[in-house]
Amino acid sequence: MIQSSLYAALGTFKPTILATKDAKEALEALQVWRFFSPHTPVFVLPDLRAHYLDDMRAFSSELKELLSTLGRFYTSLRSDPNTKLLAPLSALLHPLPCAKLLQSFRVTCLESYPLQELQEKLRLFGYDFVDLIELPGEASFRGDIVDIFIPGQAKPHRLSFLGQDCEDIRTFDLRTQLSDPPIIEHIDITPALFSLDAPTHAMLQQRLDKLNAPVFLPDLASLGFWVLEDFGCDFLTHYATILSPEAKEQAKEWHSLEPSPALERALSLPILPTPPHYQDIQKPANLQDFLKLNAAKKATLIAKNVDFLPHINAPFESAISACVLHFSTPTQLFLSMHSYETPGSAGHSKLMLNELTPGDFVVHENYGIGLFKGLVQQSVLGSVRDFIALEYQNADRLLLPVENLHLIERYIANQDMPLLDKLGKSSFAKVKDKVRSKILDMSSQIIALAAKRNLLKSGQTAIDMSKMQTFKKACGFALTADQEQSIAAILQDFASGQVMDRLLNGDVGFGKTEVAMHAIYAMSLSGKQSALFVPTTLLSAQHFATLKERLESFGLKVAKLDRFSKDKRVVLEGLKQGLVDVVVGTHALLDAKFKELGLVVVDEEHKFGVRQKEAIKTLSEGVHCLSMSATPIPRTLSMALSKLKGVSTLNTPPSIRQPSRTFVKEKTDALLKEAILRELRRKGQVFYIHNHIESMPKVQATLLKLLPHLRIQILHSKIPALQAEQALLDFAKGEYEVLLCTSIVESGLHLPNANTIIIDNADNFGLADLHQLRGRVGRGHLEGFCYFLVQDTQSLSNEAKKRLVALEKNSYLGSGASIAMHDLQIRGGGNFLGADQSGHIKSIGYGLYTKMLEEAICGRTQDVGVDLSLSVSGFLSPKLIASDSLRLELYRRLSFCKDLASVQEIQVEIRDRFGALDTMSTQFLQIIRVKILANRLNISKISQYGQNITLFMGGDQNVLLKAPSKDDEDILQAILCHLQAHAKPKPHPQP
Repeated sequence: MIQSSLYAALGTFKPTILATKDAKEALEALQVWRFFSPHTPVFVLPDLRAHYLDDMRAFSSELKELLSTLGRFYTSLRSDPNTKLLAPLSALLHPLPCAKLLQSFRVTCLESYPLQELQEKLRLFGYDFVDLIELPGEASFRGDIVDIFIPGQAKPHRLSFLGQDCEDIRTFDLRTQLSDPPIIEHIDITPALFSLDAPTHAMLQQRLDKLNAPVFLPDLASLGFWVLEDFGCDFLTHYATILSPEAKEQAKEWHSLEPSPALERALSLPILPTPPHYQDIQKPANLQDFLKLNAAKKATLIAKNVDFLPHINAPFESAISACVLHFSTPTQLFLSMHSYETPGSAGHSKLMLNELTPGDFVVHENYGIGLFKGLVQQSVLGSVRDFIALEYQNADRLLLPVENLHLIERYIANQDMPLLDKLGKSSFAKVKDKVRSKILDMSSQIIALAAKRNLLKSGQTAIDMSKMQTFKKACGFALTADQEQSIAAILQDFASGQVMDRLLNGDVGFGKTEVAMHAIYAMSLSGKQSALFVPTTLLSAQHFATLKERLESFGLKVAKLDRFSKDKRVVLEGLKQGLVDVVVGTHALLDAKFKELGLVVVDEEHKFGVRQKEAIKTLSEGVHCLSMSATPIPRTLSMALSKLKGVSTLNTPPSIRQPSRTFVKEKTDALLKEAILRELRRKGQVFYIHNHIESMPKVQATLLKLLPHLRIQILHSKIPALQAEQALLDFAKGEYEVLLCTSIVESGLHLPNANTIIIDNADNFGLADLHQLRGRVGRGHLEGFCYFLVQDTQSLSNEAKKRLVALEKNSYLGSGASIAMHDLQIRGGGNFLGADQSGHIKSIGYGLYTKMLEEAICGRTQDVGVDLSLSVSGFLSPKLIASDSLRLELYRRLSFCKDLASVQEIQVEIRDRFGALDTMSTQFLQIIRVKILANRLNISKISQYGQNITLFMGGDQNVLLKAPSKDDEDILQAILCHLQAHAKPKPHPQP
């Protein structure tokens, strides 16, 4: 009732703070102030559901938003005593920092600032120093360039210095890391945590050391919030505060579970009264009827612009505003025609940092599986260059010039440790040939099948679009743009007269089933039946429940066929007679006979066995076919496939999905008990990931010792398939509270009641795996909790600590997510053709396998690049780009460049991000340009001795050039001039 109550009290509202039940109620209250009292300064705090001594890194984004809003609130209150604060009760239960801790300082163009002092000041202000900025509260110092992301600002800023003088300030784009053109005169830098001086920082650190709290990295970022004491302010007693009725109920509920002095203070506060006949209302389904029923009240309809106002036969007044109001008083009605805008996700850097880290297994296209040892600088033929060091069997080393980085891929496959290949042996070439011939067989089958399907005609399906519209409205939520496009593409396929063959790709919970149900409903409108195949009984039960609920109200008869079906004969007869419109089932469905089958939908096709796949193919030969997959595939593979079949992708997550809250902790019994009980209190279930099968019973015994009544189910890859399936079914039904398993928690599974995941020995997992495991929880309306546990914090390397802390403060993995996505897609590309390929994938890794598959489908052959034997120095200088991972990322992108324009773009980017290029960096870019032009002219080798240069053109047509001198610059210039004169730019293919 917050909107109507606040509207009634607005004229006489005296308190500074209105405490609400949660952030949603605070947002609703804000609308009233914005609409009826736009000149009152009002600030809104986020929810902060942290308990005393929680690691605040896990609440990083809320805390930064809270501190930056508080700073602005204090500033406004000093100049306007009528300033108001809307705060969820959870944000007011702990002391908040006083105004002294939230001061800012200004940096102005053309003024002097010693960089050392600026860096120290930012450290005291709580900024994290990183190589690449991704989140608010981070800063990066690279020579004369300083990047800083001030909390509360829409974009990060880049400051360029000349010596100590600040030359210019601009904002820059997080995704591309490139700066925007307009120059800004000055910026005010607010703290990422608190504005401290050195003595206060030291004092808070001392307080913190005495706490002895069980956090992963005890520092101000994790625990500073809990040691404020005299720097803190209890808002509930310091400012005049009033509670909303819902906030009061919330306080009572929390107090009954965990009493605290703060909650007692909250319960003694006055409540915002709701006068009689004042109420908040829902937006009515039929506006005209609703206004007629309330004809005695003056109605005001609010819209963002005139186009949104309805054309109805009822009197109303209109107002143009972005506010969202839905309430009525005894004499008035206020209704908005729009709802709240969903916040756009902040862009994340598209650069893949740390894609290769020393110790990773990699696959070289010609030499096979080796160990990546890092970047090394070597002098060869009197010139200095950067190389990638790779280690093979018997500790043999291979040095790969960085301009050929495109020849290696991180090794991704399903088993743990691959065998290193032997250098110099032709064994890897044999393995590759064997895999290539197998892939060619398969791809020719795929191509033949696609050609055959293209010739098949299906009667054009007439679809009543008004009925489809009604069906769409009944789903109860707004479809994403991706879903709309996919549905439109399917309906277009139906109307084309060709047989549809479409792949629908999208993560779990992104709404593939809704798209499939639109297709099924459209089929039923034309009088035909549909069959939905799933690989497991659990999925069968889940899909059946969804389809039944959604389709039966539209008159469709839905049935299920799997090994648990009691009425198999009835269902089979119903399909034959045409009494059943849609059937969901496992391979048990393959024996069914249909009266008129129009559509086959296959979910998670790669999980079916080879024979079952063949049978499904036969069944769906003359009918429309839609395959759904939760494993994404690489874009290049998807483009190759789109020549053969329709491909639709769902990339937009559902709007209700919240990122999971992540904690990194040292493993203790008390913590395990607390994490499990926290989930059981809200009637949920827990995944416990332990990646060592032999010691699982030991883990089970430990958990039962802590919580004797806990019901635990064990699941791992050695359990027979039927038994494993039964175990998952029992877990989905809620017969167990904890699923103790290896990391095989399947991607296609939807277990919305399991919202806590505990990962044992998290330091042994790769970033991508941790990101995927974390995505298993928090898929419904509830917030997911993810605990990364380590045995002993002291024994961890700094790198491992850094990686885990990054996970904790960033619920979206940033660059880690792009790597995780890349991994997933590469795996998806390999799995796309089924599990029978796993032997080949094991020997060459997913990356190379997918590359060969694309080449086979598109009929391309592998490019053999030019061999450069030049005694010319050139490398991206560590003085310009100090961080190895940033240099490696640039080397990687440069090695993939196919034209001079791409090299030029990267050159501009390096100048923008790191400052003016030195001689060595400029020469390296020239080497890349030589490589691109030589490949375009099919030159196999360029060699140079002194001033003499030879271009090997194939056959006997070698070209000899002579440079003006032996200088590196002259040699590169001579080669480039010749190549540019002969290499005509390739005409771009028409899109």
